[in-house]
Amino acid sequence: MTLFPDAVRGMLDSSIIGRAQKNEILEINTHNIRDYAFNKHKSVDDTPYGGGMGMLMATDPIYECYKAILSTVPSDAKTRVIYMSPKGRVLTQTRAKELCEYDDIIILCGHYEGIDQRIIDEIVDEEISIGDYVLSGGELPACVLVDCISRMVEGVLPDAQCYEDESISAGLLEYPQYTRPYEFMGKKVPDVLISGNHAKIAEWRHERSLELTRERRPDMYEEYIKNNPPKEKKKR
Repeated sequence: MTLFPDAVRGMLDSSIIGRAQKNEILEINTHNIRDYAFNKHKSVDDTPYGGGMGMLMATDPIYECYKAILSTVPSDAKTRVIYMSPKGRVLTQTRAKELCEYDDIIILCGHYEGIDQRIIDEIVDEEISIGDYVLSGGELPACVLVDCISRMVEGVLPDAQCYEDESISAGLLEYPQYTRPYEFMGKKVPDVLISGNHAKIAEWRHERSLELTRERRPDMYEEYIKNNPPKEKKKR
């Protein structure tokens, strides 16, 4: 649910998510909230009670849009309504994976100074933020959420390993990767990666992931070590 469906479609109809829609693995629909405004000017906002800067999105157009969407959703579908908001809990890979369990996810994108609290109380199940900063609207965060969830839907990527081994998903930042040419600006690809020894390659990658995570995300590193304590070497 958005005031700018073209902005959303421009992002989600391309690349991996676009192909998944063409292959009917995903179905992503955009609904223009303005289509549900019944005044002659199709306005969807008004000044906030109590004063303040900016305009606030009104309840009626959003609620009518929501009802129209619900009329197309099977009654037994497991549905979740999410409002993209800097006041929500920050999106994590873990939460995105949990959201994959739903049949339908309805995402509400705010704009201007936000949305009348009563519509949030009435229809929203959860508020999600993509970070501790403020954007002009919820469209970009909505696209981030859709992309994050969609990658974990079966069939979107060629193999689950494509996302399971990536940064964050595995609990560590991803190891450095290299491709041709073998040498660039005097820097060569690490010898272990061309050794053909898959056990050594896996060990090298894991060690690099640990190093990067310890350096750049100590919080994540500590959590990983807590859940995966180093194994003690057997004494001979």
